[in-house]
Amino acid sequence: MKRLSPQQRRKLGTRKKLRTVNINHNPNRPVRPRLSVHRTNKQIYAQVIDDLKGVTLAAASSLDKDLGLKNGGNAEAAGKVGQLLAERAKKAGVEAVQFDRGAFLYHGRVKALADGARDGGMKF
Repeated sequence: MKRLSPQQRRKLGTRKKLRTVNINHNPNRPVRPRLSVHRTNKQIYAQVIDDLKGVTLAAASSLDKDLGLKNGGNAEAAGKVGQLLAERAKKAGVEAVQFDRGAFLYHGRVKALADGARDGGMKF
């Protein structure tokens, strides 16, 4: 059996919690798409994914020309990416999502992106 790295273990743990929420959801409430976050030292990326269909509904990153960022590796840029993602998700008809931070801790740029998405009108 292949040994998992600590990052892979953290990512799978987060994903398992989200899947448990989806399985045990109220049948009267539809399953929400997943807002997945990936960050590197220089950039941050986010996308809204419908796991049932296997398609990306909306995506945004600090590399987008719409934002005009010089530095994509700070919390200010992450907040703007979150707002842009919320705007694009609304156009796609998505209001509520599940936040998937992957293996990244919920602080700093990941938290700033989440706050920016909430400010843009997303619910999670």
